[in-house]
Amino acid sequence: MELGFLGLGQMGSAIAERLEQAGATLHVFDPNARAAEPFVTRGAVVHGSARAVADAAEIVFACLPESAVSEAVAREVAAGGTVRTYVEMSTIGSPSMARIAATVGARGIALVDCPVSGGPKGARAGTLSVMAAGAPDALATVRPWLARIGRTVFEVGERPGQAQLMKLVNNLINAANLATAFEALVLGAKGGLDAAQMVEVINASTGRNSATTDKIPKAVLTGSFDYGARLATMYKDVALGLAEAEALGVPMWVMQQVGSLWRFGMSEGRADEDFTALIRVVEGWAGVKVRGAGAE
Repeated sequence: MELGFLGLGQMGSAIAERLEQAGATLHVFDPNARAAEPFVTRGAVVHGSARAVADAAEIVFACLPESAVSEAVAREVAAGGTVRTYVEMSTIGSPSMARIAATVGARGIALVDCPVSGGPKGARAGTLSVMAAGAPDALATVRPWLARIGRTVFEVGERPGQAQLMKLVNNLINAANLATAFEALVLGAKGGLDAAQMVEVINASTGRNSATTDKIPKAVLTGSFDYGARLATMYKDVALGLAEAEALGVPMWVMQQVGSLWRFGMSEGRADEDFTALIRVVEGWAGVKVRGAGAE
């Protein structure tokens, strides 16, 4: 099977590798030519545009950084002569996904709204959580490929945009867990508690969540700050989630405050740092660090 893949950044390249390992011949495009080089050595076909990929493959996947890019790429894909199913894996919000659906649908191309959760490491391991929405026939077409990408595939509806909302619900909780865990751990450190032991106690108690069981032990206690996603990406998702809430008339008292902390991290010039680096903002205010033994 020949598949198209657009966007070979941290997430996109990891997902594309899984499709490649499943036996697909990939037709790829990324504006950064170097991102495609590892795929070329393994037999992928590199193209000079998204339109060229859509001329070569019936199923085209995309994993892109923001809504404006996704919508521009969708217009190119819609002009392709071979593509019949377009799988948009970016997190861009339901209004943007609706515009993409109209763009490709006008050319008879089926759209699957398909964001994922789990980061690049999860993508390479095939353990992502995949959220998909689209027409039944379109979902049936891509279901075998989604099973290669994720450990769990949730089909959440027939209307593109529904999977976007599901992803944003998840990421709002993720962002809140991180923000509150960072503040609480800094409080404990300021009061003289050992950072590693605090995390151990929390994970044996009712405060545990994915921030304390996974992200903080791997990227904060170690001082590596390399979990695998940019702070700007998390802030984008929080902003998208708050916009969805505004459109649906749902008050978000807690998340507004969480969003303010992530926005402050952006204003401090940390947009391109790992999202776990947000704790450094709180540490700076308190004058302490939350690190394990031997970490800086």
